[in-house]
Amino acid sequence: MIRCLALALSLCTATTAFGQSCGGSFSGFVDALKQEAIARGHAPDQVNSFFASVRQDQSVLQADRRQGVFQKPFTEFARRLISSGRLNTGLAKSQQYDAVFERIEAQYGVPRGVLLAFWAFETDYGGFQGDYNTLNALVTLSHDCRRPDLFRPQVFAALDLYQMGDFDPMRTTGAWAGEIGMVQMLPQDIIDNGVDGDGDGHVDLKTSAPDALMSGGKMLQHLGWRADEPWLQEVDVPETLDWSKTGLRTTLPASEWVAMGVTPRHGQIRGDLPANILLPEGRKGPAFLAYPNFNVYFEWNQSYTYVLTAAYFANRLQGAPVFDAGNPDPGLSDAQMKQLQEKLAARGYDVGKIDGILGSGTRAAVQDVQQELGMPADAWPTPALLNAL
Repeated sequence: MIRCLALALSLCTATTAFGQSCGGSFSGFVDALKQEAIARGHAPDQVNSFFASVRQDQSVLQADRRQGVFQKPFTEFARRLISSGRLNTGLAKSQQYDAVFERIEAQYGVPRGVLLAFWAFETDYGGFQGDYNTLNALVTLSHDCRRPDLFRPQVFAALDLYQMGDFDPMRTTGAWAGEIGMVQMLPQDIIDNGVDGDGDGHVDLKTSAPDALMSGGKMLQHLGWRADEPWLQEVDVPETLDWSKTGLRTTLPASEWVAMGVTPRHGQIRGDLPANILLPEGRKGPAFLAYPNFNVYFEWNQSYTYVLTAAYFANRLQGAPVFDAGNPDPGLSDAQMKQLQEKLAARGYDVGKIDGILGSGTRAAVQDVQQELGMPADAWPTPALLNAL
């Protein structure tokens, strides 16, 4: 398949052996999906029944392009997502499903706080799982030419679930990006990692918390979660630290960070593990030591701010104190961040889309430029940096 990256649907009509792989006529695209499904061995009558009600959903495309919440700095984002109500509900759910969490940790090595945090952020503990028709969402996003390679296989996975009796093309609903259930899993993830946690013979992630939690635990193990290891730990960092070594690009034995003066705010540092120092709002803001399990979070969600907040909330649900927000230098407005990204791109840095979001590419470029200009290279963009450029 030719991967299609144009943003305008009318400009993108790459083809497969069965027809267009994205863009062009929506009905022609669906016909190509049907042909491919039959070629994969599905019966024509089942294929026709599965796709009979499919419609293009413009609200899905609008949601895909509207993710401004990730523009918030870490402290603001974390305070917005982590309320006392969410924390207390999480602790109550931990007790309610204590036996399920015990099974998950024994079988998959994933602590309860990790799954509780995902459960809270993804669907507010199952309270709101999304009301987008899942098949419409998946086919719409497959037809769109931004990420067809991600969503097209999910359409056929949903067809497999339909044949198993675990997917209704007209009634199965979920998030705008096609995730289903309490912990929001895509169809292929359900096929690969779905677990019948309540023993009723079906994997139902929408109404069965044991099914959803067990499936989430198995998926995290599949993604590389390491049992009996931490994921994130709040630390204090000395003013003399080499800031250019902070961030996700430089991994050192945790014992080396200790030798540089890094100290834990609670617990003990696992000196035998590799780790990164994360400064989401620069050297004057909160600081964390990220262990290998932290990288697994990026397999679940690729937003740095979301991942860090979810990992921190997992710690809170397991008894860690509130993080020290420090006194970070003021950051940039949305317009200033876009201006900074444009300047970095003009200097040859790959910052991705000019979207005002401080993603990994922008952080890495900021750190390089700070070092080049003789500024503390903590990857936190400030008005002073923008002015210097």
